[in-house]
Amino acid sequence: MTTRALVEVKNLKKHFTVSAQSKNPFKKDLVYAVDGVDLEIFKGETLGLVGESGCGKTTLGRCIIRLIESTSGEVHFNSQNILELSNRDMRRLRRHMQIIFQDPFSSLDPRMKVGSIISQPLNVFKNSESGTKKEVIDQLLEAVGLESGITDRFPHEFSGGQRQRIAIARSLALRPQFIIADEPVSALDVSIRAQILNLMTDLKKQFQLTYLYISHDLSTLKFISDRVAVMYLGKIVETGPVGSIFKKPAHPYTQALFEAVPVSNPTLRKKRSQLKGEPPSPISPPPGCRFHPRCSQVMDICSRTDPVQTQVTTGHSVLCHLYVNQRSSE
Repeated sequence: MTTRALVEVKNLKKHFTVSAQSKNPFKKDLVYAVDGVDLEIFKGETLGLVGESGCGKTTLGRCIIRLIESTSGEVHFNSQNILELSNRDMRRLRRHMQIIFQDPFSSLDPRMKVGSIISQPLNVFKNSESGTKKEVIDQLLEAVGLESGITDRFPHEFSGGQRQRIAIARSLALRPQFIIADEPVSALDVSIRAQILNLMTDLKKQFQLTYLYISHDLSTLKFISDRVAVMYLGKIVETGPVGSIFKKPAHPYTQALFEAVPVSNPTLRKKRSQLKGEPPSPISPPPGCRFHPRCSQVMDICSRTDPVQTQVTTGHSVLCHLYVNQRSSE
C-alpha cells in the first residue's frame, strides 16, 4: 500500500434543510448529517466505515462521489478537488468512481434486461475496452460468477445474490479505480453474504480496486477491511488499522459497539457497559463531544469543548478528550 491517498476528505460538511418542529411554517431547521469529516482512503486498500443507523455513513459516501452536493469542505481524488469541478469535468471523472447500492432489488431497473443494465455505462462513456460490447459484458459476467447467457433476462428472474452480482458487474464496466460499497450484503441471506464478500475481495485484486465499505455489521467489516473509520452523529470518532481497532478500541463509543455484539457461547458472556439513552438528534447535536450524553467516562470538559484528533498508536487516532489528558500527563 502506498502512502499517497487516492481519496482525501477535508472538513466535509453536509447540512440538510427541513421544516422546523413548530407552528411557524417559514421556520427551517438544519440537519447536521455530516459535520466536519476528515478522512483518507489509500490506493489499493479497503476502508471500512461503521456506525449506528442515522450517523451519516451513507450521506458521507454519496458526498464523496458527488451523488449529493456537499455544503462545504474538500474532496480530493487523485489530488484534484472534485467539489470545484464543473458538471462537465465531473462527468468525465465519474468513470473512475462508482457505487454499489445496498438494495439489489431497487438498484436495478426492472424494465431493462441484464445486458442493457451492464452496457449502460459503456453507452454513456466511450468504451475503451478491447473487443466488442458483447465480449466486454460476457467478461464482466464471468468475473462476477454469472453465465453469459443471462443477458436477455430481467432482474426479477434472479435471486438477491445474483442481482447484487449484476450490480457489481455494472460498477466494473468502466474499470473504475474507486468503488463505494454501501452495505452491499445487508439485504442478502446470511448464506450468500460470504460469497459476495469473497467475490469483492477477489475483484479488488483482479481490477486493482480501492473500496470504501460502508456497514453496521462488524463481522463483515473485519473480514474485508484493511482500516476502519468509526462514525458517530456526523463525525469520525476513531480511525485505525482493522487489527488495532478490533483488539483495542480506544473511543468509548467504539468500545460500546463491540460490547453490543452478541456472544454465542454463554460461558464467554461478560458484563456490558450499556449505552445511555438514544442518539441525540442531528438537528440539535450536543455541544462539545457529540457522544458525551451517552458516555460512561464523561468528564466536565466533554460538554464544553470539541475534542481534537489524538494519535494513540501508529496510524490509530481517536476524537476524545480522555486521550488528550492522558498524553498531557505522560
